[in-house]
Amino acid sequence: MSTAATPKHCTIAGRQAWLVIGTLGALVVLGVPALGSDPWPFRPGPVHPTGIFAAAVRAAHERWDLGILRTPAVLGGVLVVALAIWLLASGRLPLRLAVGGTVVTSVLLLLPGVILQAGLRQSTAPWFYTNDSTYQIELAGQLIRDGHDPYGHDYGSSGLERFYSLDGSRPKPDAERQVALRHFAYFPGTALAAAAWGVLPKPLDDYRFLVALCALCLLPAALLFPGPVGLRLAVGAGLAAGPLITRAAWFGTADAPSLLLLVLAFGLASRSRWTWAAASLGGAILVKQFALVALPFFVLLLLRRAGRDRLAAPAAAFCAVLLAGFLPFLVAGPGALWRDTVTYGAGTYRIIGYGLAALLLRAHALSSRTGSYPFVPLVLAVWAPVTAWLLRVQWRSQAAWTGAAAFTVSMFLLLFLARVFQTSYLIWPFAGAALALLLAGAETPDGGSPTLGSARDA
Repeated sequence: MSTAATPKHCTIAGRQAWLVIGTLGALVVLGVPALGSDPWPFRPGPVHPTGIFAAAVRAAHERWDLGILRTPAVLGGVLVVALAIWLLASGRLPLRLAVGGTVVTSVLLLLPGVILQAGLRQSTAPWFYTNDSTYQIELAGQLIRDGHDPYGHDYGSSGLERFYSLDGSRPKPDAERQVALRHFAYFPGTALAAAAWGVLPKPLDDYRFLVALCALCLLPAALLFPGPVGLRLAVGAGLAAGPLITRAAWFGTADAPSLLLLVLAFGLASRSRWTWAAASLGGAILVKQFALVALPFFVLLLLRRAGRDRLAAPAAAFCAVLLAGFLPFLVAGPGALWRDTVTYGAGTYRIIGYGLAALLLRAHALSSRTGSYPFVPLVLAVWAPVTAWLLRVQWRSQAAWTGAAAFTVSMFLLLFLARVFQTSYLIWPFAGAALALLLAGAETPDGGSPTLGSARDA
């Protein structure tokens, strides 16, 4: 590399550099107060530190100690300040330093909570210091390794029933049974991932380590897009270490694997790798149902940029991934798969959260949290027409980012109309907005817009 080329390609300066530092600073400022907040109030009894994270458990005084989580995050803030001082002094930030600082800050925000949770869990019992969804995913993976179908399975004596008492006791015979003990609500990709991850030694077999790893991989996934490197670093940091994803990692909500595949799908599409992009989107759907919302917007992006004559190979790759994941479970019990993943999710959950269902409940338009809710009519009357209009807007637009922005709107609207609106679900429209920024950056003059217009595939 020539000396003249070195400053341009190995440093970032000006607005791009300050964008990275400002994003990292915002992640620290917003992340520190949120880290470790509102955990499950477990009552585990005696804690006996053991395993590779025993030192962390002892340092936390054998309890959920916020200081263990927030102190590393504050140290990440010190690193951000050091980077800002460097930039003020030199006017430029070496690219390696910018990437390294972004990775280290993300790790300091993301991993301490997962490590402490996993250490406390190993030092007590598997139904403590976890989340019921994560625990059930791990149990489903164990069933697959043992040659059993996780769908239609009774989890009432699996250990999961002890989670809900918060003190490890079994429920009384006449107690109301948790509906999750009778259903596994995730698509097959989640169970298959858990089956593979679960072969690791304890406590690394905790599914949350896979979630944290996928969250961190969102940073290089963002760098896959063309465009200004500062923008890609900043957006990647927001995806990998934002308050929503850091909470998901230690608390135990498993959206990150599907989000990673979704970001990879659009990133590969931005490089005109349509077949790999379609396969990645198939994987995202296989892991989490929410990714289905992105499918029509991705198809329109493919048709707009590559044309109908390039549709066969991506369609085959997409279908092959889904078929490979679903087929074993469709053979084992198609009815159980449908009831657990579709019927259960649409009509079994209690109404909770801050969406339309909760508003109607507060307004006494609905009589019960467990009663009927017109989700399907709302989808047909509201969400489907709005989504159709968004697809029309995307088709008429010349900009690739319009599809990601339209997906963001459609995703948020669907979540608002749903029976359950968990705050953790907001990571999906956030990811859509991040994709819109990345695709918009790819179309800037130095971002490589010809790549998005190419019909090349590899």
